[in-house]
This record gives sequence, structure tokens and C-alpha cells, in this order.
Amino acid sequence: MRGYFAIGVERISKQMNLGNLFRSAHAFGASFVFTIGAHYKAIEAKSDTSKGTMHLPLYHWESVGDLQIPIGCQLVGVELLDEAVDLPSFRHPLNAAYVLGPEKGALSDELLARCNYTVKIPTSFCINVAMAGAIVMYDRIKCLGRFAPRPLSEISPIESLPDHFHGGRVVRSETD
Repeated sequence: MRGYFAIGVERISKQMNLGNLFRSAHAFGASFVFTIGAHYKAIEAKSDTSKGTMHLPLYHWESVGDLQIPIGCQLVGVELLDEAVDLPSFRHPLNAAYVLGPEKGALSDELLARCNYTVKIPTSFCINVAMAGAIVMYDRIKCLGRFAPRPLSEISPIESLPDHFHGGRVVRSETD
């Protein structure tokens, strides 16, 4: 997959949620993770059993004003707002930093004003922040990764791919 992504959260307060988000970010191949105004206890991220922060950069910013993302990186807020784009209809930027709101609240107006895009997961109510992050990362991988198309029906087999299909390129067997 080309490009890169990061994921972070504003004003998180629960260390288990932050740990789960970091572990998922590591598993999905994030380039870095970040927090904005995190509660000091949350930063321990005890449930990050993959030790993701040993394998990818971690940034802690005290305020939205301190937030720095790379030039050319699009900031994507994830929030259950009427005006937000439904995630299944969103075209992910090649280089993106996704930011989620706190457990008991929403992204701040200051942060929303900095976002290039705002997306929402089409649920009837808010879900756990770590789960929301995993859904967004999965959707990015599904949309920007190079996977075979899904079958047209549940009984239809996937059209056969030439030899070994890997990362969008055909790898020929030794007999070719």
C-alpha cells in the first residue's frame, strides 16, 4: 500500500482504550500514533500487549495548538456528526492522520476546525474509541490495499487470480 497514516485521540482518559488503539495501530501498519491533551493515567496504555509504541513513533501534544503533522498529511476527524461523511463513502487521502474524540465527549471545536475532513461510522450511537479506531483503520486498508474483489454472492467463488497475486502484482511461478 502506498502512502501512510497515523491515528490519535483527543482528551482520552482510559489507559485500556489507548492501549487497545495503539495495539490496533501497530497491527494495521500505522506510521505513528498520537494523543492530544490525554489524561496522565491514560498514557500508560497498559493493554498495548504488542508494545506498539516500541515499534512506531508516539507523540503526546498538550493542546490542539501544539499538534504538528507532516506537510501534505490530511487531518481526518472521526466524529458522529450529521454533516460528517459516512465512512463507507469516504475516499481516504493517501497520507492521513485520523483523530478520534474522548470516551465521554466529542472532538473539540478547535480540533474540528483544523480537520480537512470529518467522517462518521454509520452507527446509531457512539461506540468505544478503540473499536472506532480499528474500524477506520480496517476501512482504510480495505479501500487502499490491493485485495482481490469480494465474490458477487455468498456461493460465488472469487474469480481466480493469476498464479500468486501479491500486493497488486503478479508473481509468476517457476514453471512460467
